Amino acid sequence: MKILKPVVAALALNICVTLPAVAQQDDLDDLFAALKSADVEASEPIARKIWEEWSKSGSPAMDLLLERGRKMMEQGDLVLAIEHYSALIDHAPDFAEGYNARATALFQLNRYGESLADIRMALALNPRHFGALGGLATLLEEMGYEVEALAAWRAVHDLYPAQPGAKAAIQRLTVIAEGVET
Repeated sequence: MKILKPVVAALALNICVTLPAVAQQDDLDDLFAALKSADVEASEPIARKIWEEWSKSGSPAMDLLLERGRKMMEQGDLVLAIEHYSALIDHAPDFAEGYNARATALFQLNRYGESLADIRMALALNPRHFGALGGLATLLEEMGYEVEALAAWRAVHDLYPAQPGAKAAIQRLTVIAEGVET
């Protein structure tokens, strides 16, 4: 675990610090602009629409694998969900949502290193994936990396200011990591 700590910390800081430099342009720009200025109530349908767009791989077969993985997660079969997500990633390695979904399942099985690797891939493919960033923040905080978790939550907040939980996490972690109340 001691050897893993510096590697995880460096990876987390690299992901959070380089986000603006690699921000991708896509047809979701209008939705992200609306999300940035929306209040909590108005932001929920916008965020849902973004998630819907992220869930479209461009292939009905790949979308089916994503859906089957999600159903397995809902049913509590994380191992089978991971198998579906792994098949999805094998066949659509440029589809960020496959990595994000598998990262979530891996996290729930306490397989943090693998989850972190999938989050890294999801963010490399889609730097504006506020879900992957939130997952990164949660994972880092769970592992005791409060400074890095705070950076990840701030990145979420920059993309999705009304994201439920981000503001509270930032306030909590600012006290822990910086000794300052916001």
